[in-house]
Amino acid sequence: MKKHFITGLLVWIPLAITAWVLNLIVTSMDRTLLLLPEALRPRAWLGFDVPGLGALLTLIIVFVTGLLAANIIGQRLVSIWESLLARIPVVKTIYNSVKQVSDTLFSSSGEAFRKALLVQYPHAGSWTIAFLTGTPGGDVANHLRGEYVSVYVPTTPNPTSGFFLMMAKADVIELDMSVDEALKYVISMGVAAPSTPKRSALTKPAAQP
Repeated sequence: MKKHFITGLLVWIPLAITAWVLNLIVTSMDRTLLLLPEALRPRAWLGFDVPGLGALLTLIIVFVTGLLAANIIGQRLVSIWESLLARIPVVKTIYNSVKQVSDTLFSSSGEAFRKALLVQYPHAGSWTIAFLTGTPGGDVANHLRGEYVSVYVPTTPNPTSGFFLMMAKADVIELDMSVDEALKYVISMGVAAPSTPKRSALTKPAAQP
C-alpha cells in the first residue's frame, strides 16, 4: 500500500507543481489588463474575465517593443528613456544593474550560462556543477595571475541562490552537458542524472598539487 501511495505522489506532485507555476505566471501576466481602460477590459464587454488574455497581451507588448527598438527611431527613444532614468539617483543604480545582468544573460554573443562546468567546491576533492558567466574584469583582473573564468555555483534544490567564484581556467572542466540537463541535475539533488555521453568530458580534471 505504501509503495502505491508513493507512486501516486510521484505522479501528482510534478503535475501539481507545474500547474501551480503556470497558474502563477499566467495570473501575474493577466494583470497587464489593468493597463487598459476599464471599458476595454473583457469583464466590461463579456461580463467575465478571460484567463490568459492578459498573458497574450503581455507577449504582444514585448514583441512590439522589441520590433520598435530594433529600428533607428526606436533605439533613439530607448536612449532618451535611459538618459532620463540616469538622472534619478536610486532608480539609476537599480536600472543599470538589472540591465547589465539581463544584457549579459540574454545577449546572443555572450557566453553567460551557456556552458556547464565541473569545479572543485567547497574544497579540493569535492566536485559540483557550476556555470560559466564570463571572465573577471575591472581592477580584479589586475590582481589575478594567469587565465581565470567567472563561474556561478548554484545551491540545491534552489538554483536561484548560489555563489560567485573566480577560478583558474585550468581548474575547471567543461562538461559535455547542456545547461538544462545540468540544472535538472542540480535541482534533483543528483537524482536525475543526465545520460552518459558517448565520449568523455572535454577536458580532464586538473592535477592536484
